[in-house]
Amino acid sequence: MSSEVDLESEQYEKHREAGRILSQVREETADRVEVGASHLEIAEYAEDRIRELGGKPAFPVNISIDEEAAHATPSIDDESTFGEEMINLDIGVHIDGWLADTAITVDLSGNDELAEASEQALEAAIEVIEPGVNTGDIGAEIEAVIDGYGFNPVVNLTGHGLGHWEQHTTPNIPNRAVSQGTTLEVGDVVAIEPFATDGSGKVTEGSSEEIYSLEHDRSVRNRQAREALSQITEEFRTLPFATRWLETDRPEMALRRLKSSNVVHGYPVLKEDDGFLVSQKEHTIIVTEDGCEVTTE
Repeated sequence: MSSEVDLESEQYEKHREAGRILSQVREETADRVEVGASHLEIAEYAEDRIRELGGKPAFPVNISIDEEAAHATPSIDDESTFGEEMINLDIGVHIDGWLADTAITVDLSGNDELAEASEQALEAAIEVIEPGVNTGDIGAEIEAVIDGYGFNPVVNLTGHGLGHWEQHTTPNIPNRAVSQGTTLEVGDVVAIEPFATDGSGKVTEGSSEEIYSLEHDRSVRNRQAREALSQITEEFRTLPFATRWLETDRPEMALRRLKSSNVVHGYPVLKEDDGFLVSQKEHTIIVTEDGCEVTTE
């Protein structure tokens, strides 16, 4: 983006408003996480609160437990409750397609240093962000802090740009030092997202899927699939959505048909390779002339 970009334009004001809503919802939701609380009630609380405050969820609330790192959200009739676990909440808001994305670890497992490692790594990353900084150098800051705690960054997950109706776009923000990074410019909107683990530092796909997004808008014959596709294209567009958000009857069947026709694609839950714990902390920032602005503090 050009350095002539107007950071007071409507686009950036919508990013900021999404961030303000998200900051409030993150704190209110984290305060409700306790042993015995319902995953589904927590997710629906956050998503409903976003709407009450004037935004819309940019993706389903992710509730990742212990070795889970991303893409876990409650199913329609989910009866899961929290135990003495490491819990990551990843929440997004959009205003007319302009996004904010944030995450926090609520540690009920007694591993507070692992939670602190990702939090401090995020702070160190934000301190070096300014126009002209290379994303590889941001990754180096994240890696150094997490290493200093005696843990590993999750190397195959990254931060990312936030586009219009796009939750993940360029540039990627690595969680380790890389030699071929991207230079940030004034006006870039990016989510910085350190993940720390006491495992080897890689995640792989699990078998469960509750989150999907539109891949190709094409005609389908099945009634439930048509109803679901109409809601997807009108309400969610290209943003991720949950099975439980679909208003058609038999939404799971509708999604199976849409997936088999390559209309939607799913996001399998990502888990640490060896079953070790993962912590996460994330903020959305706007690159400014003299540094950066955190929209989700």
